[in-house]
Amino acid sequence: MSETLTLSAETRDRVGKGASRALRREGRVPAVIYGNKADPVGIHVSERELTKLLNTGHFMNSVVMINGERTLPKDVAFDVVTDRPLHVDFLRISEHATVTVQVPIVFVDEEEAPGIKRGGVLNIVRHDLDLVVDAAHIPDEIQISLKGLEVGESLHISAVTLPEGAKSAITDRDFTIATIVAPSALKSSEGDTQTEAASENEGEGEGE
Repeated sequence: MSETLTLSAETRDRVGKGASRALRREGRVPAVIYGNKADPVGIHVSERELTKLLNTGHFMNSVVMINGERTLPKDVAFDVVTDRPLHVDFLRISEHATVTVQVPIVFVDEEEAPGIKRGGVLNIVRHDLDLVVDAAHIPDEIQISLKGLEVGESLHISAVTLPEGAKSAITDRDFTIATIVAPSALKSSEGDTQTEAASENEGEGEGE
């Protein structure tokens, strides 16, 4: 289960671009807490503390306690040049609220995938899953086994065992998560063989 993170914040007295720039010069990041049938509240947090939480790798699928209030990060805006955080949106949630989160995928059992042993390459279509879960039981990651997969075979969401109480947020299709594809060298050699065979057939036709 994803750990609960803690972040202290101060209320923003002023809003607007000028006020936000002034906060950033002081090492603070503007943010807002909204939702759960309460009015939005403008806050600002320490950029250093926020960056530390962002570097955990599971910030976006963790409950963050802000001044005792339970929240879930919903969006982080970054500077396109410096990659520094510019603004954060936090959603208020109750302890056992049903939330939609992105949970990272970790592929395991590569050594038991015949397709990979034969030189196939794992082509990852999705690096995370959109899951609907209890806010108190958000998983850190979803492990997906590659055991038994051959070249040309795919993994779909229907083959994944999700944690108890969790379900996919995408329900209208059995989407692909990863495939085992033939390496380019193998594809090229197969293509050359097919080309040679076609040439031979054409030559035989001309001889007749």
